[in-house]
Amino acid sequence: MIMVTGGAGFIGSMLQAALVRRGVETVVVDWLGDAGKWRNLAAHPPARLIPPEALDDFLASHPPLEALVHLGAVSETTATDGDLTWATNVELPGRLWTWCAARGVPFLYASSAATYGDGAGGFEDDPSPAALAGLRPLNLYGWTKHAFDLRVAALIAQGAPRPPQWAGLKFFNVYGPNEYHKGRMISVVKVKYDEVAAGQPPRLFRSDRAGLADGAQARDFIWVGDVVDVILWLLDTPAVSGLFNVGTGRARTYLDLAHAVCDAAGVAREVEFIDMPEKLRGQYQSFTEASTARLRAAGFPGQFTPLEDGIRRYVREYLAQPDCYA
Repeated sequence: MIMVTGGAGFIGSMLQAALVRRGVETVVVDWLGDAGKWRNLAAHPPARLIPPEALDDFLASHPPLEALVHLGAVSETTATDGDLTWATNVELPGRLWTWCAARGVPFLYASSAATYGDGAGGFEDDPSPAALAGLRPLNLYGWTKHAFDLRVAALIAQGAPRPPQWAGLKFFNVYGPNEYHKGRMISVVKVKYDEVAAGQPPRLFRSDRAGLADGAQARDFIWVGDVVDVILWLLDTPAVSGLFNVGTGRARTYLDLAHAVCDAAGVAREVEFIDMPEKLRGQYQSFTEASTARLRAAGFPGQFTPLEDGIRRYVREYLAQPDCYA
């Protein structure tokens, strides 16, 4: 039995589907709410669905877990409720770490590329306390994810009890099916497809940085299936622990992305540039690119899906279909 917190969400439901296909009994911890998240699980229901407020009671009495994958979080980069975000993104995984350490259960958790801030210090997933101390996240979400990475680094340095396997996963810009409930945090790929499907040109923010052309802002965009492959490989490789970037290792521009969406949808490559909202200025990552050296050195053998291939698959196999869920 494997527990996936946030298992009705985007990455969580895709992981849960892969585990079900493997014949693994899954316990999903999440709220379904009223935004259609149940559809993320419709084709592969979990053995148990536990609301987050019942998690502690369940852990106190449940059968032994094979692993706990913690993906639940306050994940909005525009989050402003500091107390809720800290409790969810720092204190909750801290309790789960302690529980897994005491019971010998592998623990994988979601960190974020938002911990790197504006990227001035690079994107090396060095897990040492000294290296982590140099990062400066730009928003509350990134800061709380960074705070938990720092907590883990301190526990490891102190020789404190730890799970038999642990991995923090710094997800970069993930896109793919089952993200439809995410509102403003939905991937740029989905947003651009919706614009194109409505007969409009895809719109991109003008650059807010001197010397950077409009549309030249670049991110490391990664297909959700590749993210799931990394998690499954870690679950299959219990000797590997550490803090790892989960990205392709290659930044691509937003203009590349918009053109790929147009191509996949069979429309002309026409792009409109608009001003960046004031609330994003100074908090916008104009460049991200995962260093994948540590993941490769740990033995991960998988290949990452090129942006054009991933977008083509997302558009044609999901977004353009009557049933867009996986």
